[in-house]
Amino acid sequence: MLAAGVHIGTTNSDPKMSEYIWKRRVDGVHIINLGRTYDKLMMAARMIVAIEHPQDVIAISARPYGQRAVLKFAQHTGAQYIAGRYTPGTFTNQITKQFKEPRLLIVTDPRTDHQPVKESSFVNVPVIAFCDSDSPLNHVDLAIPANNKGRHSIGLLYWLLAREVLCLRGSIPRATEWSVSVDLFFFREPDEVEQAKEESQAQAPPAFAETAAPTDAFEEPLAVVDQPEAGFVDPAAAAPAATGGWDDAAPAVPVEEVAAPVYADPAAATGWDAAAPAPTEPANAGW
Repeated sequence: MLAAGVHIGTTNSDPKMSEYIWKRRVDGVHIINLGRTYDKLMMAARMIVAIEHPQDVIAISARPYGQRAVLKFAQHTGAQYIAGRYTPGTFTNQITKQFKEPRLLIVTDPRTDHQPVKESSFVNVPVIAFCDSDSPLNHVDLAIPANNKGRHSIGLLYWLLAREVLCLRGSIPRATEWSVSVDLFFFREPDEVEQAKEESQAQAPPAFAETAAPTDAFEEPLAVVDQPEAGFVDPAAAAPAATGGWDDAAPAVPVEEVAAPVYADPAAATGWDAAAPAPTEPANAGW
């Protein structure tokens, strides 16, 4: 808690929060009593466990530093969460699409989340709130004095509350350490997430490392001479050499027999009757 700055308050102080303030520093910052903070965390965990159905508990955070914390708290405890802007009438107007009827409300900052705190008083829903030294306690049933403005402080508070709830339910043993890291509850800037991804990709070794093989590993392939198998006869070698496309074994044909035939009738040579007059084309063919 000291490392996360849970005990660091503000320069202002609400009269109802004076009993949770240990002292005031020279620079005017109020120091919160961490003993009271731990006691109120244990009491809040008992109130959450007393709810029969975990989904009847709603964690709310309009502040950006607490949006990831309420998400992780709801994920591990089975509760619901509202991160970001709260729609007025969620607890009182039944026509609203996001209408909810919770039995317990957990608020990160009573000043920023004043609308759900006010609506919870209309429907008689108890409120657990993380209150700083200057936070108003109107309609707050259980105030947990802590720093609700730092990202590490908010993440640690929700992590402690989720761990205690799971221990009281018997989901995790109290003797052993919880496997979930507190870093998961801390708010992270989008630029930091992208930068971390780029650094991890730059440091990671390539999937397939290309290593150069030694030069003497590769040698000239030797010439392979095809050796015929035993009993194999090459048909090209066995057949006689062909000249001019004729079979040498066939008898030679005289040239006179293959000459063009001589026709006695000129009409038979030309293919049409020579006595008939040659066809003439009309003067006006119409072309």
